[in-house]
Order: sequence, then C-alpha cells, then structure tokens
Amino acid sequence: MTPGLPDSNPARRSRSRRSVRWLLVRLGGAAFVLWAVATLTFFAIRLIPGDPAEAVLGGPGSQASQETLDQVRRDYGLDLPLSIQYLHALGRLLRGDLGTSYALKVPVTELLGAQLGGTLLLALAALALAWLAALGLSLWSTGGGRFAASLGQGIELTSAALPHFWLATVLIAVFSTSLGWLPPVSTGGPTGLILPTLTLAIPLAGFLAQVMRETLLDTLDAPFIVSARARGESERGIRLRHALRHASLPAISLSGWALGYLISGAVVVETIFARPGLGRTLLQAVTLRDVPVVTGVVLLVALVYILMTILTDAASRLADPRLASAEATR
Repeated sequence: MTPGLPDSNPARRSRSRRSVRWLLVRLGGAAFVLWAVATLTFFAIRLIPGDPAEAVLGGPGSQASQETLDQVRRDYGLDLPLSIQYLHALGRLLRGDLGTSYALKVPVTELLGAQLGGTLLLALAALALAWLAALGLSLWSTGGGRFAASLGQGIELTSAALPHFWLATVLIAVFSTSLGWLPPVSTGGPTGLILPTLTLAIPLAGFLAQVMRETLLDTLDAPFIVSARARGESERGIRLRHALRHASLPAISLSGWALGYLISGAVVVETIFARPGLGRTLLQAVTLRDVPVVTGVVLLVALVYILMTILTDAASRLADPRLASAEATR
C-alpha cells in the first residue's frame, strides 16, 4: 500500500472495517456496563443503614448536633430527592469528577491514584505466576502418563477450591511463624509481596490449568497434530510449537475475568497482610459509609476489568485470526 493513497486491497479493507466495527461494539458495551455499575452502586449504597451526613462528620461517634447534620446535608446535596442526587452523580461522573472522600476530605481520584499501583502490582504478579504454574502443570499432566494425569487433575481441583482467607492463614503459619522466611505483613519490599501473590495465584492457577489441560488434550487429537506427527516432528516440538498456542486461547480469554477476580480477591488479601491498596481502601470506605470512595473503587475495578477483557479478546484474535473471520460470517 502506497502511503497517502487509499488501500486498494479489498481483503485488507474488509479486515480493517471488521476491526473498527469490533472495537466500536466493545466500546459501546463498555459504556453501558459502566453506566449500569454506577447506577447499581449508587442505589445499593443508599440501602446501607446509616446517615451519610454522619460519615462526613466522622461517623456515628461524632455526636454532631442536628443543626450541623442539616448543614452538611445541604452542603453535600444530601437533602435533595434521590432522583436528583442520582442525576447529579451521573453528571459528575461524565465530567470525570468522582467527588471528595467524606472521611479523608481528599479528592477520590487522588486517593485512588495513590492506591491503584499497589493493587495492580499484586494482581499482575499473581496473574503472571498463575499463568506460569498453569502452563507447567498442564504440559506435565498431559505428557507424563496416567499417574501424572491423575495427580495433576487432583492438584488442579484442590488448588482451585482453596479460599483466599484459609490459604493466607496457612501460608503465614508455615512461611512466617514456623520457618521465619517471609514477613507476615507487607513491608513494602519485594519479600512482602510473595505471600499475598501466592495467596491470589494458587487458586487461579488451578482453574486456568483445568481449562488448558482440557483444551490441550483436545488439540493433541486434532488432524493438524496428526499431520505434524506424520511429518516426523518430535512430540515435544508438537506440544510447544503447535498445540500450546491453541490450548492457551481459552485461558487468554479468561485473563480479563481473572484480573477482575484478583482485584476483588485483593479486598481479603490486602486486609490479611495489612497491605495498602484498593482492597483495604474499599473495606474502610464501606465501614465508614464513605459513598464517593466506594463508588470510585467499584467503577475503577469495573473499568480495569472491561479494558482487560477488550485487550484479551484482541490478543485472542491476533493469536487465532479464524476468530475474526468466524465473527464476520455470523
């Protein structure tokens, strides 16, 4: 294609149109999901018992006078009808304004910006570790004979079923209390990241390994694999060069969901390991009925989840172009 001239290749133009249409549909869906999340969060928080005006003044223990509470309600618009408060909240969100924390008296965007890095680091480290463990486990269990298959399946089922709070307690008891190798709380250094990462990664690795193993077994019986064996390729080369890419596609698609799962799991893990992040911030905000912070955290998690889903869908289309062609024929 000559720069500055229209693309004369019909197939390439068709692919470009499909990609633009795919992206527009995903962005439209993302906007709808964010609106739905904002609406549900707004009304759900109003169902929590308590007075938001008391939260602004430091909670029920502040013993503020009725005149002070009324003044706070007028200042924050809490005396307006609920429908008007909802419209005002949507208007602020459209301007990118998440409001000011009732409890900390700082802009919510500033508060979330300070906490986001720690949670994303934890979630991405856990996702990477889970992927490595799932790849290794699925390759070993599908190529090591009947005993390896049974043992691998048992490991996958067990690890996928482990609850975060139980696993964190066991890891602290073994590696901190008994062995003294790792700190029981996050100190800000690399060693403080290990136990929280393991707590989040182990259950996810079991789930991803289940998906990879099933897909890998199906792929190894596919005609193109039989052809590769007939050409004399080694079994190891077939697995690494041909089968593994196809077996990874479902796990790639699940990675967007997995990141949302890890961030929501961080609420428990960050609390147990006293690690700063969105999880602890959300828990404290719910306890204090800090409505702007709760709304901001929920929206931010939803946005990260949506972006990761779009990115993983794009990665799947790049790894297997047949997906884009299949969508075009529907």
